[in-house]
Amino acid sequence: MKTRRKFIKQIGLGAALVGLSPLNAFSNDFKKPIKLTILHTNDMHSHIEAFSSGKNKGLGGMFQLSSLIKKIRQEEENILLLDAGDVFQGTPYFNLFGGELELRLMSDMGYDAMTIGNHEFDNGIDGIANQIHHANFPFISSNYDFDNTVLKNKVIQHKVFNKSGIKVGVFGIGVELKGLVDPKLYGNTKYLEPMNVANNKAYLLKKKLNCDIVICLSHLGFEYKDNKVSDMKLAANTKNIDLIIGGHTHSFINEPVIVKNIIKNNVIISQVGFGALKLGKIDFYFGKKTANFRKSKYVLDSNVLDVIA
Repeated sequence: MKTRRKFIKQIGLGAALVGLSPLNAFSNDFKKPIKLTILHTNDMHSHIEAFSSGKNKGLGGMFQLSSLIKKIRQEEENILLLDAGDVFQGTPYFNLFGGELELRLMSDMGYDAMTIGNHEFDNGIDGIANQIHHANFPFISSNYDFDNTVLKNKVIQHKVFNKSGIKVGVFGIGVELKGLVDPKLYGNTKYLEPMNVANNKAYLLKKKLNCDIVICLSHLGFEYKDNKVSDMKLAANTKNIDLIIGGHTHSFINEPVIVKNIIKNNVIISQVGFGALKLGKIDFYFGKKTANFRKSKYVLDSNVLDVIA
């Protein structure tokens, strides 16, 4: 199997991002710039193999994605690999194995975390509970309350990762299930309003746990024509979030969208379609800590990599 990487877009946003909030929370004095690489997927929908027909024939799939990630791991030191939900459902592999194969493959690829999408409920809440042990990484969901379900204590609300001294806070926000998923499938899961939860979690991670960067794994969808909560609305109406990795709308965003939050700081939004057709890669560069954090170097490079046979 041959994997080819197609360079779509690379941008340097050092000037635009100087003063972004992570620089105000460095926990270490770095003697040299440190690069943090965020790799991300969303809505893989059980595409284990490449597409067998249509315009995407020969493209995508988790097998080929694995080869690409392995290559990047040989090139980069500090990697965080994340997924924004809807790993399940879409091919006969899910019908046969109920999600086990997907989670085992993601574990082999070294995923650090995923959030829960609406299609994770397709075999019911018991279906998630029966498969979650196949993942050696956490499911993170902050606005689904599972206290009265079989998922109690099996899903976490947030996690802090440490990469060469850079503290990365991650939390997850899911779409409203009512009207989208049969109530019998999600049972006693309580849906909590996403804006308040996101604000509270981001504050906890940034201000209380001193994270240098805060990432929201969102399965809300990129943007809608009506007032439905989306990544764009979440970014504009919250604070302390630095990066939103999105899913649900299958949006191919080849260049990260920059949105001003409620206090006029930048929020980066990214999403990479569906079916493991693309892998998102965002590189953050953190400079030496100084007395004035707002003048520290902070640069973003971004790539969208096609997963091609």
